[in-house]
Amino acid sequence: MDVLAQIHAHLERWVITPVTGQFVGLFDFNGRVGVVFILASYSVAYLLFRYRSSRGLTPARSFWQFIGGGGVFGHRSAWLDYRYYFIKAILKVVWVLPIVALVDPYLLHSGDYQRFFSQLWGAREQLPDYPLIALFYGLGVFLLKDFLHYWVHRAFHSRYLWAFHKVHHSAPVLVPATASRIHIVETLVERLVMTAGIAAFFGGVWYACGGEVSRYTLFGVTWLVLILNSLAASLRHSHVWFSFGPRIEHVLNSPAQHQIHHSDAPRHFNKNFATNLSVWDWMFGTLYVTTATPEKLHFGTGEADHERYLTLYSLIVRPFVEAARHLPAKRPAIDLR
Repeated sequence: MDVLAQIHAHLERWVITPVTGQFVGLFDFNGRVGVVFILASYSVAYLLFRYRSSRGLTPARSFWQFIGGGGVFGHRSAWLDYRYYFIKAILKVVWVLPIVALVDPYLLHSGDYQRFFSQLWGAREQLPDYPLIALFYGLGVFLLKDFLHYWVHRAFHSRYLWAFHKVHHSAPVLVPATASRIHIVETLVERLVMTAGIAAFFGGVWYACGGEVSRYTLFGVTWLVLILNSLAASLRHSHVWFSFGPRIEHVLNSPAQHQIHHSDAPRHFNKNFATNLSVWDWMFGTLYVTTATPEKLHFGTGEADHERYLTLYSLIVRPFVEAARHLPAKRPAIDLR
């Protein structure tokens, strides 16, 4: 009986809780894939469908066909994304969280930065908790996270990290769940970079304000994230072309811009790395703007990969094999005799 109880406890901790937590995450405003944001995005898609249908700008006869239909949402790759969304929760518990916990003692935290600045320049008097401070504090967190994500994303397009990011790009069809089709190595690196960067920012702000500062949030989410996720963010991983136009797209990243990023056409390679603010792409030379006229796109990383990345095993294990092939070969020892 004790053995059965232990087995149940392990299943509860390592399988049941992560999967159920991932399911609950569908209703969490902090999640990348949230039901509320999906509904908001496809409401925008429906308005686009009605507008384009009334002007004869789409061959789709129904809204279901307009957003992709069974050919997209029932595609083998889409079903893989649905399964991987829940499997990834277990991978996080088994692999990401233990490594983060192992590295955490060696990372500087917000309090460490605050104490360092206090010892360097002396303690500061606590500022009153003005709403404007909380508002701009939240803005700063949003800008820093978006900036860091741009560079992490761009780094994973480099030679030695591409094998892991290729998991995300290998999808030949895009559905909202594709947003979570991220290899666990990329998730780990992003978590560590964000943790280190945000800790430095928090510590600097806390020192400047003389103590901890609370962020202004809505439903527990930074207000800008909530607003931008409500603006059809889930259409980024879809077959619905929604452009903001060249002017706005120099600042805000549109669904069409991210679809360009997933295109297998050479002219679209290494473009539009940004998540929310395409201003980073504009600043660093990776911007590609779109217009209301849809471009003909094919997604994925080539015909051969359409079959090679259609199993959970291939999404999890294959990147390690591919990355190993790009490691520098060991040079033979030189005989100096």
